[in-house]
Amino acid sequence: MAQTGVLTRQATRTAASSQVTVLRIVIILALLAAWELLARSGLLFEDVVPPLVRIVQAMIQLLSSSIFYQNLWVTALEVFFALTIGGTAGIVVGIAVGGSAFMTRAYEAYLYYLGPTPKIIFFPIMIMWFGVGSGSKIAMGALSCFFPVALSATAGMRQIDKVLIRVGRSFRASTAQMVTKIYLPAMLIPMINGIRLGFGVAIIGVLLAETKLSNQGLGYLIIQSYTQFNMPQMYAMLIIVFMIAAVVNTAFGRLSNRGVSKQKRPA
Repeated sequence: MAQTGVLTRQATRTAASSQVTVLRIVIILALLAAWELLARSGLLFEDVVPPLVRIVQAMIQLLSSSIFYQNLWVTALEVFFALTIGGTAGIVVGIAVGGSAFMTRAYEAYLYYLGPTPKIIFFPIMIMWFGVGSGSKIAMGALSCFFPVALSATAGMRQIDKVLIRVGRSFRASTAQMVTKIYLPAMLIPMINGIRLGFGVAIIGVLLAETKLSNQGLGYLIIQSYTQFNMPQMYAMLIIVFMIAAVVNTAFGRLSNRGVSKQKRPA
């Protein structure tokens, strides 16, 4: 009977997952159809809303160009370092703030006040500090990434079972041991979710910085396409960036789901 119930639940989940997949495909097809109808309706200038076939042709040209991959590599490195720096700093601050009532009262308000602030206003400062090269773009992405990771880590620290903390302290674990053996494993899921959010805003920060002052990177290619009024190439670039971000976000999501499964698995 128990095995039958498990099989039934698995079948239900599979059917629900299939329905979700079908719904997603329908939404994408509907959006594509609406775009094509708008492009061919004549309501807007053709170059502003080009037909899908021209966007696909531009995408093929981009993916077959070495210049695109050179700029993709620049942006990927900038986002990677931004996520590494901003994410690491966010986790450290989140553990410090979430693990101490005094630190919470003293500093948590700053995270909430500064978190929603548009980070692009700090870009002139980044240019003065780090120059016009990749350094200012990495700093922009790291600053954008820091706050969602820090807030998620702070919330994750508060969700840790107090018994685990007391056990670690009763064994006189050092601060490093508490962090690596208790804090990080216990707050794995909030931390991964924070990194997912941080990754998204890191991409936004880096691309915005590249569109403002740069001669390389995907943001630079996007703003160049706009300046030259090459709308098919610009839309193709935006689609490629969206697809890359979606793939990485999906990987983070599966990692988070795997963490949930491990935590629910009986010892």
